[in-house]
Amino acid sequence: MEKTIFKKIIDKEIPADLIYEDDDVLAFNDISSQAPVHILIIPKLEIPTLNDLEKSHDLLIGKIIRIAKNIAKEKDIEKKGYRLIFNCNQDGGQTVFHLHCHLMGGRKLNWPPG
Repeated sequence: MEKTIFKKIIDKEIPADLIYEDDDVLAFNDISSQAPVHILIIPKLEIPTLNDLEKSHDLLIGKIIRIAKNIAKEKDIEKKGYRLIFNCNQDGGQTVFHLHCHLMGGRKLNWPPG
């Protein structure tokens, strides 16, 4: 199976504008930004979709959400508001099959999104 672009970023095979990194999680600016702040937060563990989550991933997913909250504060968007998005499969808008969270903010985000 070919590596996803996110796995190549994790393995440092291609560069990314990193915002955060620890042993479990990586966060970087989205190259196709849809808002003034658009950051992708990914687990280093390869999980293709939300449908592949297991009970053993609970702490990791909670950590991703907490990191998103911390980055929102660092980017000064926590008070006006931001959105966290997990897309699942093609009809859900997922284009890279490595679980990832979009942190978006810095402007008014309309609803419904699309």
